[in-house]
Amino acid sequence: MLIAVASKDGESINQHFGHAERFLIYDVDGENVALTAEKAIERYCSYDPDHPLRKHLLDAIADALQGCRAVVCSQIGEAPRMEMERLGIEVFSSGGPVRQTLVELAKVL
Repeated sequence: MLIAVASKDGESINQHFGHAERFLIYDVDGENVALTAEKAIERYCSYDPDHPLRKHLLDAIADALQGCRAVVCSQIGEAPRMEMERLGIEVFSSGGPVRQTLVELAKVL
């Protein structure tokens, strides 16, 4: 199964969904975790508390994550969470090592 991860370094889940400028796409099969793609995206969060919901950015992120069963990030706002879930992408907020976290997550998906 494909799972997208927001990570600055590819080792740890350490990036907020809205701050990510890329998502790492992993194929997880039991204990096997393989990086299959890196999807560059435009950052959703503009650091402006008054900015409107930027649906076009969420649509572009959803396109980049097409085929993924889930996305894992350190944090995510309510609007992007709801949009990802509406599109059928489960959202998990977590930290820690990418590979270990994905193996454990795959057990419950």
